[in-house]
Amino acid sequence: MDFNRLVGLRTHPSWRLLQADSAPLIISFLYKSFILTNKRSIAAEILATQLDDYLHHLRESTGENRFPRKGREYLSDWASGEQGYLRKYYPAAAVGDEPLYDLTPSTEKAIEWVSSFEHKQFVGTESRLLTVFRLLSEVARDTETDPQQRIDRLEQEKARLEREIASLKSGHVAPHDPTRVKEKFLQAEDTARQLLSDFRQVEENFRNLDRGVRERITTASSGKGQMLDDIFSEQDAISESDQGRSFKAFWTWLMSPASQDELQQTLEKVLALPEIQSLQHDELLGKIRFRLLEAGEKVNSTCAQLVEQLRRYLDDQAWLENRRIMEIVREIEQSAIAVRQSPPPDKLFTTLSLNKPAVELPMSRGLFRPAVRPVISETPEEGEADFDTSALYTQHYVDERALQARIRFALQNRKQISLAELVKLHPVEKGLSEVVAYLHIASESDHAVVNSDETEIIVWHDTGGHQKEAAMPLVIFTH
Repeated sequence: MDFNRLVGLRTHPSWRLLQADSAPLIISFLYKSFILTNKRSIAAEILATQLDDYLHHLRESTGENRFPRKGREYLSDWASGEQGYLRKYYPAAAVGDEPLYDLTPSTEKAIEWVSSFEHKQFVGTESRLLTVFRLLSEVARDTETDPQQRIDRLEQEKARLEREIASLKSGHVAPHDPTRVKEKFLQAEDTARQLLSDFRQVEENFRNLDRGVRERITTASSGKGQMLDDIFSEQDAISESDQGRSFKAFWTWLMSPASQDELQQTLEKVLALPEIQSLQHDELLGKIRFRLLEAGEKVNSTCAQLVEQLRRYLDDQAWLENRRIMEIVREIEQSAIAVRQSPPPDKLFTTLSLNKPAVELPMSRGLFRPAVRPVISETPEEGEADFDTSALYTQHYVDERALQARIRFALQNRKQISLAELVKLHPVEKGLSEVVAYLHIASESDHAVVNSDETEIIVWHDTGGHQKEAAMPLVIFTH
């Protein structure tokens, strides 16, 4: 970070926000509306109303003429291209047509930097030192290539665990240190807040890729194949980067029902501790599971928009190619009409070869026609089936509307439910075809996720009472 680098950063959105005359208004309001409430996005009408209330409160203490404009005008100014403190966008058509506002990563970084000036109620150093030591130990352990050293380390860990187990069996339970508990909890809260903040940057990276794809499509002069190859190469580069692989691993872990249950149980146990209840903390960790799901879903939605843009490009290119073919055919027809209306003076203006091509069309051949009265010289014998034919006459119908009603009923008191949990509440009645129908509903719905990287076991009983099992991709239904 040298002088020239810092001079160039003066145009950075974070720097421009800190230099703005209305920086105290912008930072205080956005911190109160987004950071303090842990909101990812807010509807334009709601945010404008909140800003009007906030401005009214400020005018009472600073003067009526301090902020003369309306909240909606301020928001439009903050979301304009020159400022870029907020991102204004429209959600999917199925969600609604009202615009939404979200913080940009640069604005969030500036707000976090300013909020770091506040005096902290507790500054822990031991837990951070132990975290640094633990991370370095994990790096050294994972990169160790000598099997004997790994074995020695595991033997030491085993001996330590055996001593701890023996101490617990003898009734010696070491009391926990309240200071360490508070220190670790506050560190976990800071890490969770930073994680949610990083998601805006990940989403911004994918959104920049989508914007670049749109610009390249608009100004493309190369062939369709070459451009698609370049676009897919950039997408693969992001997906296979350290950031992309980390996000994929995070999403796989988060979509696991077992991981979600473990996280929820751990949070409930920790938040119930007296040491934690005595701290002044927000509800971030209490609802971190839903915040992470919302943030991850927005990243996946941005990736889906990129795929949809590529699909539209291919459709448009096919339409343009077909249009060009029709234009050539129309030019030929117009030339033929012009020649007919004004034929050349010389009647012999072109010649054709006398050799006629031999054309044989397969469809010109007649079809086989059986005799009107066929002669059968042999007497057919009645055969015997060596299998149970009752299955041919036993048919049943799977009503997908009834299955969808079960899903809606199960989601009345929860945010999401997996297929395995759903069949426990509503046992399978019509065998494997009913399980496949659930999978078809999930693949067609916008409120369901099918994770093919993980599997779950679906259990049911047939009409004879025999237990059946099927290994299916992980299916999760949400609101």
